[in-house]
Formats: sequence, C-alpha cells, structure tokens
Amino acid sequence: MKKAVVLLSGGLDSATTAAIAKSEGFEIYAISFDYGQRHARELKSARAVAKSLGTKEHLVVTFDLRGIGGSALTDDIEVPVDRETAEMSSGIPVTYVPARNTIFLSFALGYAETIGANDIFIGVSQVDYSGYPDCRSEFIEAFEKVANLATKAGVEGERKFRIRTPLINLSKAETIRRGIELGVDYSLTWSCYQGEELACGRCDSCKLRLAGFSAAGASDPLKYATKTG
Repeated sequence: MKKAVVLLSGGLDSATTAAIAKSEGFEIYAISFDYGQRHARELKSARAVAKSLGTKEHLVVTFDLRGIGGSALTDDIEVPVDRETAEMSSGIPVTYVPARNTIFLSFALGYAETIGANDIFIGVSQVDYSGYPDCRSEFIEAFEKVANLATKAGVEGERKFRIRTPLINLSKAETIRRGIELGVDYSLTWSCYQGEELACGRCDSCKLRLAGFSAAGASDPLKYATKTG
C-alpha cells in the first residue's frame, strides 16, 4: 500500500482527515505531538482515533513549546470564552501557538522522508476556523515548496512531497458530514482547549464544533459542561 503521514491531534478535523486518507487507499502513519500544551486530553483522543482507524504506526513526538510561550495553550494566558462568531473571526486569537504548524509539518516531513511516504495529510481549513495564519492555503503551498527543496529525496528527484489538505475549503458542517459518511467515531475526538472531564462548551474550539454539528444536522456525541453553540 502507498504510505501517508497524517497529523493527528485528536480533534474532529484531524480524525476526518485520517479517515479520508484511509478511504483513498493510504496506509496511515499517524504523528501526534506532546508539545507542552495545556492538557494531554487530546493525546488520549489521538491514540483512540489512531486505533479505531487501524493506523500502521502512531508516533508521538515530545518537545516543549512552553519555553517560547506566547499562546494561551503554552503560556499563562487565559483561554477566551463565550465569544460571538464575529469576534472569533476577527484577528488572530491568543490560542494561536507561534509557528506550530510549521514545526509540526517539519516533523511530519522528516517522518515521511524516512518511511518513504510522498503524502502528508493535515486537517487545516480556511473556512470556519479560528483565524490562525498557518491554516491558510498560501502557507501550505509555501511549505510544500520548502519540503521539496530541503530534503534529500526532493533534491535528488527520488520523489515529490505533497501536503494534502482535504478540508481546506470545507466548512465545519461539511467536514462533519464527510466524516459521518466515512464512519468516523466522533465520540473519540476532543476539541476543547480545556482539559477537564467534560468539554467546556464555551471556548472558541467548542463553539465552532457545536455550531458545525448543528449546521450538519447531527448530534455531537461529546458531553459538555455547557452547550452554547
């Protein structure tokens, strides 16, 4: 089978992306990151999703971005809650982690080159997203160029790396509908920025997720402390 590296955070977007890669006939090599984020709850979900999809391997890379900080996910900065849609879509929020997707994709690229994979899947979307600059198609296109310039496999023409973004132009509702078609078990996923027993239902990520399920006409199987979306 052809191989693909899939960035797997444990959230619904990455789970759907992994399912799409599997549906296209790829053998999945999942990669997740323990980078000093606020909680490890998402890694528990990533492991569960990887198991449910029958990934060939699941690599968890550990490093610490708390030394850099600058984000509500890696620093002593409060996570915003109860924001309206217009507020969430204006400006870059404090939950943006400096250079995170650049770092993640760099690890994924090294992994892909080592195992002989051409394709790297990442579940970014520039629709219904939190305003992160590293979720835009311009960034993905630029990184793909870097991937083929900065690797032995790319320079020697052994193979061409492709950064695959099947959700890039899908709304959250469209992503959820696609995942349901593919049989994704969304009860295994986690989107909340908090690491409590129940999802908070109030942070940007929870609200976008809840709004997506509502627009998709589906029920979110996660339990929430508060449902505001």
